[in-house]
Amino acid sequence: MSISRRPASDPPVRGYAVTHPAGAASLPIEAGWDQLLYAASGVMTVSTLSGSWTVPPLRAVWIPDSERATVSNRSPVAVRGLFLDSSLGALPAAGRAMNMPRFCRELLLHTVGRCPLDLGDTVQAALLTVLLDQLRSLPDAPLWLPRPIDPRAADFAAAAAADPSIASAELARRVGAGLRTLERLFIADTGLGVGAWRRRCRILGSFDALAAGASVTVAGMSAGYATPSAFVAAFKRELGVTPRRFLAP
Repeated sequence: MSISRRPASDPPVRGYAVTHPAGAASLPIEAGWDQLLYAASGVMTVSTLSGSWTVPPLRAVWIPDSERATVSNRSPVAVRGLFLDSSLGALPAAGRAMNMPRFCRELLLHTVGRCPLDLGDTVQAALLTVLLDQLRSLPDAPLWLPRPIDPRAADFAAAAAADPSIASAELARRVGAGLRTLERLFIADTGLGVGAWRRRCRILGSFDALAAGASVTVAGMSAGYATPSAFVAAFKRELGVTPRRFLAP
């Protein structure tokens, strides 16, 4: 896909409403656009060069024009979103994930349904103003998983994500680095130690099973936890609530 700036005659706010099948996709958008993507159902992973957001139902992620991102999902995900001309300065120029309360969700869905927006129309301009005002007030959701840069740490991270049940010592042996070395590399590259990074990776990786209706036991096992209580404790430590509370509407 060629990258180009939009013609001046293009509408400055476009809607996006597609159910993605399982797989990966680069969204059909050129340079010069910010993106707001909302998971109406299903779970998607939005990846950039520096890491990824795992976005479960009822959450959204803001991707500024400066970030090139791809979307992947293990099962179908209903994506609803907006593409906004970056010259609008709609939200801060840093990516972030947000928990979407009911009013914001309904407002976003209504806005997507009205797109493309003509901001010369006072009603449509007011609609966007109210939505952005609401989004600016939302706290960040802790759904970001930074990607280590060092090749040894990156190999460790990829192996840990692929099989969360393998012990860190075994993974370290496979990538040819000691745990102390990996701890130092992870902190330098991601700000998280190996244990904290793996816990976040495991918890984010459990969203698919939980969103599909799996029990806490099954979701915990898929995330590499031996017991449901260990999984729930780790989940609460990472996200502040139990798994079922987290995914409640």
